[in-house]
Amino acid sequence: MTASLVWFRNDLRIADQPALHHALASGGRVIPLYIHAPDEDAPWAAGAASRWWLHHSLGALNDALTRLGGRLIIRHGDSGAALLSLIEQSGARDVYWNRSQEPAAAARDRRIAQQLAAVGVRCHTYQATLLREPGSVLNKNGAPYKVFTPFWRACQTRPSPPSPLPSPSRLPAVPRAITSLTVAELKLLPRNPWYTGLDSMWRPGETGAHQRLQAFCQSALALYPQWRDYPDRPGTTRLSPHLHFGEISAQQILWTLNDYAQRGETDGIARAAEAVIRQLGWREFAHQILHHFPDSSDKPLNPRYGELPWRQDGGELLRAWQRGQTGIPIVDAGMRQLWQSGWMHNRVRMIAASFLVKNCRSDWRDGARWFWDTLVDADLANNSFNWQWVAGCGADAAPYFRIFNPILQSKKFDPEGRYLRRWLPELAALPRRWIHQPWAAPQKVLDAAGIHIGADYPAPIVDLDETRRETLALFRAHLGAAAKT
Repeated sequence: MTASLVWFRNDLRIADQPALHHALASGGRVIPLYIHAPDEDAPWAAGAASRWWLHHSLGALNDALTRLGGRLIIRHGDSGAALLSLIEQSGARDVYWNRSQEPAAAARDRRIAQQLAAVGVRCHTYQATLLREPGSVLNKNGAPYKVFTPFWRACQTRPSPPSPLPSPSRLPAVPRAITSLTVAELKLLPRNPWYTGLDSMWRPGETGAHQRLQAFCQSALALYPQWRDYPDRPGTTRLSPHLHFGEISAQQILWTLNDYAQRGETDGIARAAEAVIRQLGWREFAHQILHHFPDSSDKPLNPRYGELPWRQDGGELLRAWQRGQTGIPIVDAGMRQLWQSGWMHNRVRMIAASFLVKNCRSDWRDGARWFWDTLVDADLANNSFNWQWVAGCGADAAPYFRIFNPILQSKKFDPEGRYLRRWLPELAALPRRWIHQPWAAPQKVLDAAGIHIGADYPAPIVDLDETRRETLALFRAHLGAAAKT
């Protein structure tokens, strides 16, 4: 019996899985394979939170494959060598995989395809990460879009993505002679079990992804446009880590939302579904940008920002921001949510990022690195795009003079202070009027709440108004000088 390898990567699902689907359709034995090769993702190997997710996601995938009669073969080390070894052991003459979109992984895949072709092994690759192939949506001049709205408008003129592929009903057995590492042997989990908050909040894996999608559609979709910016409400999908690891596809989400929109009793459901689908569009846009500008994970897309004089003595400010000890409640609440849950509400991400870049004047890459290590949904395209957006140096970026006022943002999007009280329990007794800026509260209010600023909760590490003025002056002077050179 002929054999084929299906090489799983960030597509850890069995439904709407083109590589698996086509390998099964070709007939013969199918051997599912995962290769752990973090060095090949350098300098953006998965961070600690992502490794926690990967540990559980691989376990869930193996369980799903086993229930269908197969199993996941796990190897560690150089991907090309691991594939050649398994090809020799199994006699496989075909390898199927879904294309990786990140620059380092895509370059590796091209090298491996050449290696395999040299020994007579056929490679079959498919698009399974995005709704549209990167590079397929260009402007009238054949250049990539750098502004989202015309990009998304162009996407909507194209034919709809195909309907999701079904899950296989069974898989051929993998010969017992083919050995595999266990997930535990990859040592993805840290020795210090700091991840208990992640354990309580998330259910990695394909089943968990679809349960979360259905729960959102049934309980929160109708209110998405009104709730999405409020961090104290369950108004967002929280599907981003499932999407990043490919436990659910963008096509599956798109078709599910369209189905709810068509079955909805009011136009409000259709408008809400369209608003969520638009967020998939932003994900597409970020990946298109990284595809066309592969250095944008490390270099500003706008070269005028290349020599911007970021603060060189801001180590203490950065550490306070990382620990959620800035003295600015909405920023601290977000950073503590991130540390404890591996996730942060998107509105709060923008506020926290703006504070670091514009008020502390830290290099946006310092923030991007911290998010990369602590987010369970750390995605190179999205992470780089969003940090460049905040810094003002990327595609469709906020202008340099846009600086979020964290106090006004907190009052607007967490008016009752429920989000702040959840993640900053030391401030829980403060009245709503003062919880957004406790340093300004009268002493008698602080005494009644049992709070001493500087001891129970830090004083602000920077003056918001002063640093705003300084940053505006610095950006204006630097960009003006850069424009003249």
